[in-house]
Amino acid sequence: MSSVRTGAQHDAPRPSGPRARIPDCPLGRTVEVVGAWWTLEILHEIFNGHTTFGAIQHNLGTPTELLLERFGDLRDRGLVEPAVGAPNTDGREYRLTPLGRTLRPLLLVIAAWGNHRLAPQDRSVILVDTDTGVEVDPIVVDRRTGRRLDTENVVFARGPKASEMVTARYPKIMLTP
Repeated sequence: MSSVRTGAQHDAPRPSGPRARIPDCPLGRTVEVVGAWWTLEILHEIFNGHTTFGAIQHNLGTPTELLLERFGDLRDRGLVEPAVGAPNTDGREYRLTPLGRTLRPLLLVIAAWGNHRLAPQDRSVILVDTDTGVEVDPIVVDRRTGRRLDTENVVFARGPKASEMVTARYPKIMLTP
């Protein structure tokens, strides 16, 4: 079993779900934290301001017991937490943890990727800047340089703590300071 830092207690049992084939692979670790497809649906609801159990259940059409189980899993993964003092079940409010909030850019890029496959008139949901009213098209850029990362110049390389499996698959590229 790999150790995944989710912000949840380190000694807590790891929630069920996908397991990384290569434990130190960053893609695998992300899938372990995000888990099933419904994780992104629930996070999407909360990002859009639907924070009560009842509203999320209505929007997703998920049975009560199943949604309670899913929220328990998201809590165990360190992505959401119940709001303090919120009533049980339907009125219970959930909020994103700091770890959960870091997934917002991932959701935006996934949504944009899905829209790129559709003609503009066929898109049911678009991303819009509320300050300008202009549709946005997110891209991934390097925080330090502002350069786009979707080019052939950006590759996966092994890091300083790479396991044998990672070392066998990825080149070592000398970093410049």
